[in-house]
Amino acid sequence: MSYIDRAIEPLVSSVAAEYSAILVTGPRQVGKSTLLQHVLQQRDETVEQVTLDDLSNRQLATEDPAMFFQIHRPPILVDEVQYAPNLFSEIKMMVDKGAPAGSFWLTGSQQFRLMELAGESLAGRAAILPLSSLTQKEVRQLSGGAFSLDIDFWRKRQETASPLSISQLFDTIFKGSMPSIDSGKQANLPVFYSSYIQTYIERDVRRLLGSVDALQYADFMRATAARCSQLLNVASIAQDVGIRQEKAKAWLAVLEKSGIIFYLHPYSNNQLKRTVRAPKLYFHDCGLVAHLTRWSSPETLGAGAMAGAFVENFVVSEVYKSFLNTGVEPPLYYYRDHDAKEIDLIIEENGVLHPIEIKKTASPNLGMIRSFKTLDKGSMPVGRGAIVCAAQMFGALNANTLIIPAGLL
Repeated sequence: MSYIDRAIEPLVSSVAAEYSAILVTGPRQVGKSTLLQHVLQQRDETVEQVTLDDLSNRQLATEDPAMFFQIHRPPILVDEVQYAPNLFSEIKMMVDKGAPAGSFWLTGSQQFRLMELAGESLAGRAAILPLSSLTQKEVRQLSGGAFSLDIDFWRKRQETASPLSISQLFDTIFKGSMPSIDSGKQANLPVFYSSYIQTYIERDVRRLLGSVDALQYADFMRATAARCSQLLNVASIAQDVGIRQEKAKAWLAVLEKSGIIFYLHPYSNNQLKRTVRAPKLYFHDCGLVAHLTRWSSPETLGAGAMAGAFVENFVVSEVYKSFLNTGVEPPLYYYRDHDAKEIDLIIEENGVLHPIEIKKTASPNLGMIRSFKTLDKGSMPVGRGAIVCAAQMFGALNANTLIIPAGLL
């Protein structure tokens, strides 16, 4: 199995020179500990690695964190640190006593809970970096950083890589973006994703929710996946699964805390008063969605009723992760109003709005960007926009609208 270089590596290395503790959060099997091991190897540093999946390590870390660090002395890599919250207070004391930069390398699978714990004990003392599943930029080793609407950005990328064909695009969507799949370690997708869901429910969901019916929670994940790229409708999901809306909200919160789903919130301001208020729902990994919604092949997926939703989820996820990998909170929104005007994605940067339309088509046209004009009514200036689609060449519709192949993201 070969290591896939991660876009976040330069950021991890730079903060390790400034902070005593580095905490990498994210869902299971996205390569958190492998990333830190690789960065340490590149820095020519050897540190002890301890996983709290091991029950004896977990017990000691929980009951006597001071003794834990006497036996396992920094610099140290602690994997799945969420299992021993008491470690954070001990790390705080050691940092306050002068622990040097790069003393504590931590990973954990419950993103929001870990951020709460680190915020309480390690505010200003730890760099907290979220890691998601692979981007296509990482898989294909493409140039460039976070998603950009700079023309030279896409010219350079197209010089070094060919866009994926529509069939290759759906093959990529169907396969997903977990490192063990893209590196060739796991070839049987149904077995991998079934095992992934089972482990996730047993280790993460039950830890956050307590006793939960595993089959019912899997059905809930399936109902949620069927609504990817749609406005969040808690009542509809709850009805499908046969649970109360309050329970559905709690279960959705767990999916978000675990790094399985994320939301885009609507863009609005005082001049745009008729906007829809519900967020839109997306999954970080399209392969998990394909498995949950029971598509049997990339071909059936590409020809099916959810094809457009999958392309949108793929594009939004790639853009979202490209910002995370540079340490920037993704400045992403969507727009929809009660007059049925919609913009799939809005990037807000430096006080300027950049509208993005996402289409399965390979032949975009000006009619697809009519809704962009709606933003002119707002108080913020509107800059260059784009259509991200299945086109095979980077180009432009007009002076203000680029054509970006989804297969170049």
